[in-house]
Amino acid sequence: MSNHQYTMKEAFIFSQRMAQLSKALWKAVEKDWQRWIKPYDLNINEHHILWIAHHLKGASISDVANFGVMHVSTAFNFSKKLEERGLLTFSKKEDDKRNTYVELTKEGEQLIFDLMEQYDPETNLVFEGSAPLRELFGKFPDLAELMAIIKNIYGDDFMDIFEKSIHNIEKDFDEENGKLSKSETSKTSG
Repeated sequence: MSNHQYTMKEAFIFSQRMAQLSKALWKAVEKDWQRWIKPYDLNINEHHILWIAHHLKGASISDVANFGVMHVSTAFNFSKKLEERGLLTFSKKEDDKRNTYVELTKEGEQLIFDLMEQYDPETNLVFEGSAPLRELFGKFPDLAELMAIIKNIYGDDFMDIFEKSIHNIEKDFDEENGKLSKSETSKTSG
């Protein structure tokens, strides 16, 4: 007999709640994401790869797969399609011939900024579902418990990249007249 601090019933109920809630939340996130990127003829995997390449500035295909939570072959195949569209380039490093790296082209970087500038919270189901909580509590849910679960599943490296991407958004974008725009520092460096 195991010496757990939980009952089998508690474990099962928690797992079922997470499964049902995650499925429902993912369906809304997926709809939001697809609606946002559809005008740019991208699918979710392609956009996620561009996003990761933007934040990691020369990511290996393995890095893309790990942070994108996708199989390496999926990361490679969708990256290849993005290369064919002129949005990514592939390379090898002198000191690392085994790994393939991807980097955004100027067109890919511009596409990322264009997408950010087109973001509209009023067409985002997840944002709209969270807005009443912000009104009630004065802030959006901080998701600390969810982030702790994700960290325990995917590890510190995943969370480090996640935090870096959030920091990059704060650094790369300004808000003008209720719209996101490329920050002045991003305009001069990119």
